[in-house]
Amino acid sequence: MQVCLRRGLSLVRQHTSRVLPPLSLHPTRFFLHQSASDPMGEGSVPGKDAKGKGKAKHPAQASALVARDDSYLEAVTHKRIRLFEEIQARQAVERLNIGGEVIKITLPDGAIKEGKKWITTPMDIAKEISSGFAASCLIAQVDETLWDMGRPLEGDCKLQMFKFDTNEGRDTFWHSSAHILGESLERAYGCKLCIGPCTTRGEGFYYDAYYNELTLNEEHFGVIENQAKKAVAEKQPFERIEVSRAEALEMFAENKFKVEIINELPEDKTITVYRCGPLVDLCRGPHIPNTSFVKAFACLKASSSYWRGKADRESLQRVYGISFPDSRRLTEYKHFLEEAKKRDHRILGKSQELFFFHELSPGSCFFLPHGARIYNKLMNFMRKQYRDRGYQEVLSPNIYNMQLWETSGHAANYKENMFVFEIEKQEFGLKPMNCPGHCLMFANRVRSYRELPLRMADFGVLHRNELSGALTGLTRVRRFQQASLLFCELFVFMSGYI
Repeated sequence: MQVCLRRGLSLVRQHTSRVLPPLSLHPTRFFLHQSASDPMGEGSVPGKDAKGKGKAKHPAQASALVARDDSYLEAVTHKRIRLFEEIQARQAVERLNIGGEVIKITLPDGAIKEGKKWITTPMDIAKEISSGFAASCLIAQVDETLWDMGRPLEGDCKLQMFKFDTNEGRDTFWHSSAHILGESLERAYGCKLCIGPCTTRGEGFYYDAYYNELTLNEEHFGVIENQAKKAVAEKQPFERIEVSRAEALEMFAENKFKVEIINELPEDKTITVYRCGPLVDLCRGPHIPNTSFVKAFACLKASSSYWRGKADRESLQRVYGISFPDSRRLTEYKHFLEEAKKRDHRILGKSQELFFFHELSPGSCFFLPHGARIYNKLMNFMRKQYRDRGYQEVLSPNIYNMQLWETSGHAANYKENMFVFEIEKQEFGLKPMNCPGHCLMFANRVRSYRELPLRMADFGVLHRNELSGALTGLTRVRRFQQASLLFCELFVFMSGYI
């Protein structure tokens, strides 16, 4: 059970040819473990568990299980690089023809630098400031748009540059690290890459890929990390080109997952492709200047996931990783994880006899007497907080006819995450949130604007059909409670009343 405060308004609406490193066979049996998407594609979400079972096989035994199709990987890699370099060369000539006009670049302190349109890059400006500054800049912001440090500026603009200690720098660093991870996975196992963003929780990154029926285990993380270290040592630049839909489809024709993403992009969407070393990937970017900025890299865990988060789609493997600009921070992070394990609430809950979970009701917590006492203390605390803020407690049903969920939009957008069943030939659903029921309460009689804002608190049980592989102790469950809703006049909401 999870109790959380929640306020909200309800529904009542990134050129030169390079020699590729030789392909080499690696053990090809693996294991991936669970934790925006690549911005150019809708993400897959964790699905069934994929934990390695039994003792590890000798690498020779593991590689004997399946042979990577080297001829396929070689052909696809060279094809993509050839197309990338052809387009890159063409675009470079086009920019030379239209570039050269003097532009003004305004820095955060008000200083103005001069540059040349379609020639000067943020990195050029950073180097003018100081070589040390340039060596630490990861990403730029041109006006309101995040921008690669090596991407030419297109006109007069405001320019800001970010290091690792900023959200923009850190997220870009981890997004680029995901591409290093993708390159490592593709080189080592010949998998079909799907998506590889930084994680929404703000710590690290992952890459989803399709390996047919194969599963990774932790013993293969060394292979992946060694491949990543090789990519970092090569100082592979992140290069960007814009492509047409037809060019993108030709480039990724052998990867049905990328093709699906491309076909679903809006017609007016600018499609961009990035390259680092042998990896050519569909990606909105932006990215750090080159792979050498990633001084410390580690695989953390792995899990299975479903493509697009749908259980009836392909089963993928997800590898999670973390990276830093120096090894000290990686050491500190690993120490933090070890300390966190000692305080894992799932272990403490069991050892202190507070709560437990059972396979006969997955994702639904059983609170034991001591756990119930803590639960009730939290409930009493929340009730007082709500009362002090003018909320009135209400009780609402757990089950509603699907007509309500159709009106609220849940049926169209959230039905697969609801528990739905039939009663007397009519479809009903367990509520995944309180809002629609509260709307029925609000509409129960004629209301006056004098009653607004109307604050309701409801501790009713909610159910959401989370995928089994996503369930994590009390932090990701199927049965939980959350409690508030506020009705107010629109102009009050827009003025920041909430």
